[in-house]
Amino acid sequence: FVALTLTPMLSTKLLKQRETHNWFYNKTEPFFVAMNRTYKNSLASFMNHRWLSLVIIALAGGLIYLFMLTLPKEVAPLEDRSRVRLFAQAPEGATFEYMDNYMDRLVQTMRDSVPEVGSAVSVTSPGFGASSSVNSGFSFAILTDPEDREKSQDDVANDITALVEELSGAKTFVSQEQTIGSSRGGLPVQYVLQNQNFEKIKEVIPKFLEEVRNDPTFVYQDVDLKFNKPELQVSIDRDRAQALGVSVRDIAQTLQLSLSGQRFDFFIKDSKQYYVIGQVARSDRDEPVDLKSLYVRNNQGRLIQLDNLVKVAEQSSPPQLYRFNRYSSATISASLAPGKTIADGIAAMDVIAAKVLDDTFSTALSGPSRDYAESSSSLLFIFLFALVLVYLVLAAQFESFRDPFTIMLTVPLALAGALISMWYFNQTLNIFSQIGMIMLIGLVTKNGILIVEFANQRQIQGLSIKDAILDAAAARFRPILMTSISTVLGILPIALALGAGAESRTSMGIAVIGGLIIGSFLTLYVIPAMYSYLSPVKPIKISSTKS
Repeated sequence: FVALTLTPMLSTKLLKQRETHNWFYNKTEPFFVAMNRTYKNSLASFMNHRWLSLVIIALAGGLIYLFMLTLPKEVAPLEDRSRVRLFAQAPEGATFEYMDNYMDRLVQTMRDSVPEVGSAVSVTSPGFGASSSVNSGFSFAILTDPEDREKSQDDVANDITALVEELSGAKTFVSQEQTIGSSRGGLPVQYVLQNQNFEKIKEVIPKFLEEVRNDPTFVYQDVDLKFNKPELQVSIDRDRAQALGVSVRDIAQTLQLSLSGQRFDFFIKDSKQYYVIGQVARSDRDEPVDLKSLYVRNNQGRLIQLDNLVKVAEQSSPPQLYRFNRYSSATISASLAPGKTIADGIAAMDVIAAKVLDDTFSTALSGPSRDYAESSSSLLFIFLFALVLVYLVLAAQFESFRDPFTIMLTVPLALAGALISMWYFNQTLNIFSQIGMIMLIGLVTKNGILIVEFANQRQIQGLSIKDAILDAAAARFRPILMTSISTVLGILPIALALGAGAESRTSMGIAVIGGLIIGSFLTLYVIPAMYSYLSPVKPIKISSTKS
């Protein structure tokens, strides 16, 4: 709107017609005239071999296909937010005091061994995650500012990972906060196994974990469905209990009152409220054998030891059962090796699933992996929708389907340039770089519009297709250069990774700049050649005057 209204008005006020040009114009204009002449001569030579444009377009399509398969993919690059999370899980049955002591040792070890850790806090039994039991812990390490340390957040996280592997007492993994996703963090790869038969899941988990453990894509692996909760299965000998005059109800009540910690009442003393809890002393209930030492009265008032009435068997069971899409499920979580992305992790999990699981299993994604899959499919739809929308708008403006198709051939050239630049600078294919490629649709089609529209005007004025496109390309050469260079310079600070959160913006800047430079250069040659192939002969407009 401003370009169509305010800019022309200001031009009439600010621009002045001069008979002579200043010294700067006189010094620089010969260079631009020579550059324009060189381009026109090179384009004329290229038009004599215009079949090369078909080869360039085919090569661009092949490069797009190749890089889409080989470039590492992820939701978003990890930003250096100076924060690292640690999740610890002690063996089932560990007490709160045991876990609290481990978390204190963990925090102290980090402070002593990792100088980049500015401060660290820990919470024992935080109350979230797969289990909120007392054998879990959470720690939050705040690093010094990026400018005050030589190592990146990722390097510090790797150092802490190596440190906690040497710390015995609990299983601990290090997690970095995802740029996009759950605020609680978690491992990046989360692969869900589903089956209607719970026993089949129990049987396949060890095999699946072993394959994940042997895969070089992953560093740390875990599963939420663990069969490590120790429990005692008490079987009452009903015949013997009946013979001794003890009811099953009395046995059950004795076990409940002695071991469950049931709350009976409360009392207030010195303005403080205290609960009355029925339970035997801890020293009398720490070992499985203590259960048999309890006594219960029979119908004659005699004390009968439970050892004479029950049989006790030790076994393990999962602390919690999980369901996903109404199926019994187990989620395999894993952290990635350096240089690996979520896409690599998901692909490795798919290979393992095809090897280990039978046809009764189904799989799904969860957490950051699910975010990645959903964002990828959404952005693909947006990209295709943008292509169709731009094509239809151009078709309405040009009143033709051929000219817009010629213009849209700039898109694969720019995409190939964007992917080449991302590969060269070791960038990933993420949500930000994909947004940059969507931006390229509008940025590079503008160059094609300038050439095709001017060539149509020259045809109407009576020039042949070849002469019209040569004249149009030479006339639009400088405007295309000016707009492309100004856009590149405007986006350059994004690509230079300056400021906080630069890791996310860098991939977008590199994709746009690389696509714009390579796409604009190829557009100057490929579009004129394709125009000569596809554009129909325009009717010549003859002006008539009345005598």
